[in-house]
Amino acid sequence: MQESILARGEASGVLPNLLVDTTVLAPADRFEFWRALVAQETAPAHISSAQLDNFVAYAQAIDLGPIRLTSLRYPSLDSTRPAQLVRRAEADVYQLALPLAGRSVLTQDRNESAFEAGNHFTLLDAARPHVARHSADGSGLAATITVQIPHAALPFTPDLLRRLLAMTMPSHLGVGGLLANHLRSVAAHPEQYGQADAEVLGRVALDLLTAMLAQHLDVEGTLSPEARRTALRARVVDFIDRHLGSAELSPRSVAAAHHISLRSLHRLFEGETTTAAELIRAKRLEQCRRDLGNPLHLRQPVHAIAARWGFADKAHFSRLFRARFGRSPQAYRAAAAHQRSRS
Repeated sequence: MQESILARGEASGVLPNLLVDTTVLAPADRFEFWRALVAQETAPAHISSAQLDNFVAYAQAIDLGPIRLTSLRYPSLDSTRPAQLVRRAEADVYQLALPLAGRSVLTQDRNESAFEAGNHFTLLDAARPHVARHSADGSGLAATITVQIPHAALPFTPDLLRRLLAMTMPSHLGVGGLLANHLRSVAAHPEQYGQADAEVLGRVALDLLTAMLAQHLDVEGTLSPEARRTALRARVVDFIDRHLGSAELSPRSVAAAHHISLRSLHRLFEGETTTAAELIRAKRLEQCRRDLGNPLHLRQPVHAIAARWGFADKAHFSRLFRARFGRSPQAYRAAAAHQRSRS
């Protein structure tokens, strides 16, 4: 394949990834290229589209240990994987989809779901026949984040998971919301991570997915201790993010909100780069840094910005900010203003 069409990023320590842009091909060649790519990277399927003469599509696939995360944008299309293709190329993988734009109808194993993008996950089993119809929205392209997961990577039998195939699961609530945020973050900014992060990012995604599926299957008691630990830690971090501006936020209040002891909260962060208290402080300082560099907050005093993010003592805040960012809050704000004036 031409390097300009399909490029693999594996150098410079970045996450291993595959980039696809059909617009570098002649319009008449784009759809066939995409169809062949889907068969190669996922599983063979019969694909049709009204845009056969000018199929504009983009994809970025990121390898995260045992799973693969893919961001897709594509025109309206129908995809059918009949039993004959399943028998021809067995693919013991699940595909979790998080639609971001457009509308979809999925059918598998006598289950069918029709939904608009925004707040739902769906799960398909590539080892079973299925039908998927995707309609683009007003922008002309549908958008989806997908995750391919080997059957063996999940602690559930295929027969048990059949109950969830082609069904919708909320992606904005509870563990589902944490999983969606995690996937969106990696998909949007893969350049922020290195090759060494791939296994960790994949393991977090797997543990959150396992916890979400266990909730929908009502078998949470069967989860491994590590999966429960990862899901709880993700809920704790999400709680911290949503309460950074509260003066009451502290390790003790975080523990109480999750019905665990303070000691259990500390154990939850063992092996991490920061403790719960350090994480709260770092996230608050980052919010202050962003506000100090934002021209919309230029007239707000430094102490008001600090107080908004939980720092009541101005002198204490200045010491922490200097230690974190190498300059005082006032100096950082002045440097940010100078940089804006030059750009």
